[in-house]
Amino acid sequence: MRRLAIVLSHPVQYYSPWFQYLRAQTDVKFKVFYLWEFGVTTQHDPQFSTTFQWDVDLLNGYDYEFVPNVARDPGTHHIIGINNPTIGNHLAAWRPEAILLFGYHWLTHLRVICWARCHRVPLLFRGDSHLLGRNKLPALTQRVVSLIYRQFSAVTYVGAANRAYFGFLGVSTHRLFFAPHSVNAEHFSPLDDHARHTATALRHTLGLADKRVVLFAGKFHERKQPVELLEAFLQVATSNDALIFVGDGPVKSQLHALAATRPDACVRFLPFANQSEMPSRYLLADIFALPSRGAYETWGLAINEAMHLGLPCLVSDVVGCQRDLVLPGKTGWVFPADNLPALAATLRTALRTTPEEMQRFSQAAIETMKGYTYQQTSAGLLQALGSLPAI
Repeated sequence: MRRLAIVLSHPVQYYSPWFQYLRAQTDVKFKVFYLWEFGVTTQHDPQFSTTFQWDVDLLNGYDYEFVPNVARDPGTHHIIGINNPTIGNHLAAWRPEAILLFGYHWLTHLRVICWARCHRVPLLFRGDSHLLGRNKLPALTQRVVSLIYRQFSAVTYVGAANRAYFGFLGVSTHRLFFAPHSVNAEHFSPLDDHARHTATALRHTLGLADKRVVLFAGKFHERKQPVELLEAFLQVATSNDALIFVGDGPVKSQLHALAATRPDACVRFLPFANQSEMPSRYLLADIFALPSRGAYETWGLAINEAMHLGLPCLVSDVVGCQRDLVLPGKTGWVFPADNLPALAATLRTALRTTPEEMQRFSQAAIETMKGYTYQQTSAGLLQALGSLPAI
């Protein structure tokens, strides 16, 4: 098995458990090179409008090292925010026989591509971009990105829309390997009694009783359309319905102001929830909503989390995972992203779904997620590694 260097911007709550699984369940010899300490040190997230660090262990169970980042303003919000001039030295010291690169948008990623080409180390790529909601890319962007993808010997894709994106940019079929986006299924288990008891107690505290509850959890950002979701809810909800917002972000005050105009509606706000708290937050709800617009929501891993717990989901048709996970009439409801009357109509349909249908949706969601676990993601990575020329 090749020595694999994995280069990732920072520890991520979705990927670290996968790395732990890879170490424990496969023969892959790998080391993760992190380019920024976000997530494992207390830092401010401008999109969440809060300061935090993840409360789950993201560094245990696999080999890693942090490469010094010299950016004056470190972060993934601009190309020079990930700037690690010594990345080549760190890679050379470990002597990788293949490199898995997550993304290409930052300065250090371009350094890694150049280093790998100079040292004849094959590159593997992992990303989740799509073209949903747009027919093409600007001509110059398309040429540059196509050139970048030609530097990779293998590319893993996470779902149907992502595969179509790579095909559009000229990545040949024989270089494409399905390694689906997945989350830690053990952490989001419908059999977690503690999470269920916590959710039941919180429902009682919030006065939700037997209401049909819709949940929005994440960054309160205009691209995710939380305000539009609240407007739709206020149009169609009855006294039997509730909408819960969990999180923080730039449009928080707008959401509170809009909710205040309808004190008769059951709208509740909960603060940002760390990773250990999220299972109980999902279990507050009957429906999870992610109504994002534009190319912003490249996948939507919150959908994976919610569906592992048996929540059917309401999403827009430009959420990256929609074609794979949220199937109308089976695991949820879908509306055109830029059609707000359709959002209201779709939400009304979801809220009026019978308990028997909801149970069927819930079971279908859990069954669907059996194909989106670290086992399948690892199998795709192993196939990509196996496609590389012999050393």
